[in-house]
Amino acid sequence: MQSVSIHFYRLNFFQYQLNMATKRCFVVMGFGIKTDLATGRKLNLDKSYQALIKPVVELKGYICVRADEIKHTGAIEIPMYQELLSADLVIADLSTANSNAFYELGVRHALRPRTTILMSEELMAYPFDINHISIKKYTHLGESIDYFEVLRFQKELGDTIENVEQTKETDSPVYTFLPDLQAPEMKKMIDAAISNTNNGTKQTAPGEDNTKKTLSYMIAEAETALRKKQFNLAKGLFQTALSLSDDKKDPQFMVNDPYLVQRLALCTYKTKDPDYVTSLKNALELLQKIDLDRTNDPETVELAGSIEKHLYEENQGDEHINNAILLYQRGYFLLHNRHNGINLAYLLTLRATTDLDPTRDEKIADLIWANRIRRDVLELCKRDYAKMAAMQNQTQDPANPVGEEQETIVNEQKFWIAVNKAEAHFGLGNLEEYANAVEEANSLVHEDWMMESFTVQLGKLEGLLVGLKEVV
Repeated sequence: MQSVSIHFYRLNFFQYQLNMATKRCFVVMGFGIKTDLATGRKLNLDKSYQALIKPVVELKGYICVRADEIKHTGAIEIPMYQELLSADLVIADLSTANSNAFYELGVRHALRPRTTILMSEELMAYPFDINHISIKKYTHLGESIDYFEVLRFQKELGDTIENVEQTKETDSPVYTFLPDLQAPEMKKMIDAAISNTNNGTKQTAPGEDNTKKTLSYMIAEAETALRKKQFNLAKGLFQTALSLSDDKKDPQFMVNDPYLVQRLALCTYKTKDPDYVTSLKNALELLQKIDLDRTNDPETVELAGSIEKHLYEENQGDEHINNAILLYQRGYFLLHNRHNGINLAYLLTLRATTDLDPTRDEKIADLIWANRIRRDVLELCKRDYAKMAAMQNQTQDPANPVGEEQETIVNEQKFWIAVNKAEAHFGLGNLEEYANAVEEANSLVHEDWMMESFTVQLGKLEGLLVGLKEVV
């Protein structure tokens, strides 16, 4: 399978309507990494789009565009509504129960009686009102999609597109249950749009690069900068992406996408600008704007927990330990995963060294709680390692780009499983098992910063345990 390059297309509503030989597909879905709040899993929707949808749609002769690939001035709603009305085909991925996707699907179903295809990740729970509609399901692995699942679903989607083109059957429940309803007369709608000179679109100047002003382009560039640890550049790009995703000029309103705000908060504290403490506080303030106190988004609470932990380490007050514990505890119970568990165990051990646990009994209680969590982390390591081993068995073709990417993800996860296991054993006093886990981590391909991060964390834990021996 050839790697899928990301193509960027600019919305030119008038030209593609006048040239009916060009078929157009509008994809309704979220973008970036989104949390499925029903399951607590993070799904990379860009992977779904780039691997499952776009190559199939383009192979069938359509121009394929998603909302974040539209270059526009003015309100994004204008070209979005134009697409929902005029696109020859609409594919709606409802994964993570994205409210915008559901709303846009409803608009499409109201405007067009046919040529709408629904899909979602297999674990999504469907609302009653759409559970009678055919929805194509695929399996997501979070950060990646299995190679064989890509092949299977691409064929299924391709066959579905062909069937939609050939049968001309009504797929909108609106027109199914209201058979006498008349769809908008397309020619009149197009003529009206052409006569409207103030419609929010903009013609392209000769030589202008259309891709560089799309939301998709900005996010891709920001993620690249973040991977390269160019935090100031990434911060600026995510700020621009937020401004593109919301037309309101007041920064307090520019928080409509949790993924973008989370990434901006991460870059903000990583820049250490103008100083580390200020950058941490600024990042926490950003997360407050996406309802930090009440959200069940594990990504948000996990990032906030990390920031609170760093604020304590920068001598900003013991209360930050309690704040971090509450956040990691929330993330641990939401996801029941290794990362939140091992951090929660560390923070409970840390609290036992402070006056936040004023009595010996309270210190012992936190240490017992921490060790219970460490034992749970060891069980989670076994579970996750089995998953990674199963994934690795499905990446046998080195010439396959999807397999290569999945292999990289598997190796990284195996490393983090090994160091989580090592820290859990160390905290429990199982030094032989700890040494074996460290040896395993060292044997896996990893970047230097990954081992450095583990070593620093373990050094902190060792210091806490040494100090606690004298107290309890």
